[in-house]
Amino acid sequence: MAEVPPREDRRTFLRKFAAGSLLAAGSPDMLSARRNSTRILRARRRVAANDNIQIALIGAGGMGNADVATALEIPGVELVAACDVYDGRLGDITEKYGAGIFTTRDYREVLDRDDVDAVIVATPDHWHQRISIEALRSGKSVYCEKPMVHRIAQGHDLIRAQEDTGKIFQVGSQGMSSLGNEKARELYLAGEIGELNYAEGFWARNSPIGAWQYDIPEDASEETVDWDRFLGDSPTRPFDPLRIFRWRNYRDYGTGVSGDLFVHLFSSLHFIVGSIGPTKVMATGGLRYWKDGREVPDILLGMFDYPETPTHPPFNLSLRVNFVDGTSGTTFLRLVGSEGAMDVTWTEVYLRRNRAVDPLDVFTAGKEAEAAFEYERKQMLPPAEVVYTVEDGYMGAHFDHFFGFFEGVRDGTPVAEDAIFGMRAAAPALACNESYFEETVMHWDPEGMTMS
Repeated sequence: MAEVPPREDRRTFLRKFAAGSLLAAGSPDMLSARRNSTRILRARRRVAANDNIQIALIGAGGMGNADVATALEIPGVELVAACDVYDGRLGDITEKYGAGIFTTRDYREVLDRDDVDAVIVATPDHWHQRISIEALRSGKSVYCEKPMVHRIAQGHDLIRAQEDTGKIFQVGSQGMSSLGNEKARELYLAGEIGELNYAEGFWARNSPIGAWQYDIPEDASEETVDWDRFLGDSPTRPFDPLRIFRWRNYRDYGTGVSGDLFVHLFSSLHFIVGSIGPTKVMATGGLRYWKDGREVPDILLGMFDYPETPTHPPFNLSLRVNFVDGTSGTTFLRLVGSEGAMDVTWTEVYLRRNRAVDPLDVFTAGKEAEAAFEYERKQMLPPAEVVYTVEDGYMGAHFDHFFGFFEGVRDGTPVAEDAIFGMRAAAPALACNESYFEETVMHWDPEGMTMS
């Protein structure tokens, strides 16, 4: 590992680092930054007829449909196939995109097709790793919804599949590609908040849908749902529509609020400061409001220790999710430094600088008052707060994330969140769950990507 610069030289180091160096292993590199700077020009280019990308959707629920709708806004992308274990969703796909779309309950039939260049994996979490590996090894590029794995131990096999096949793999934490994150990274590297010492993130929701109380189709039955295929390697049990249509509530299939929401905050934080992750993970919380039979908490608080690295000093992170009261705002990530702080969303950055603190104590100040009058003229002060907002017409982080993915599929351009980056974002989120359920402190090696 590179030698960490003295703290008084860190601002100079970060500026040099931003100008020409690569980030720590597993972090987005300067090729990604270069891609971002040319995105608008490349978005305006014409796509040749033979440059089309044909995609398939595996998992046609709410997020899968949102992914396809966004992907199809990008020129040269065509949906040719879809897979889901519920017949009603397949019917919705053909009604929306045409009867010519190939549909199936079996994802392997999609992977066997020669006309599919890339797949979107938007299944429940317990299928992410298996389908992604099989898709990569069948020659498809993969856009996999976060978190990329259901269990930490699954990560290395997926990383190996990406490396072995050389195919493009991107995790669907779309905020990674947002203008808000990119501006925050620029400000951090310029030393605008000084030395980082603390960060916090927050999600708040108070609606049934936001808390995963998804609708149950009236025709849901063992005839319209391939229940055994949904279960996969999870424990066998009788058909239960709650478990398939509200799968995030159950540990066999989902990863709780941490895997659904904390992972977004980890992805953004790691991108902004060039981190590879924390070493210590602690969590507490409980099921306080949505007592509907779910197995995961609706209030979760996580605390994380980050060690010193070439890109940041040691700092602490706190994350919280609140499904009881959403009036405090939806989501934010805050970075607090020695000279200021930033509140970061995908479309805005609020930069606040600390006011100068008089270093004189009360006794010294009293003695100064007794001295002869000296006129010290006041100065113009910079604004205490600067707000950066996106330009009107911005297509959004979701669009940008897919645009970067398809550029990678076409010409090998590095994507914003590959399997290594995705693993380093997913693992502390999953370790947070383990800390909560085991009531213990978890220790993570972010460099070797193993539990220690």
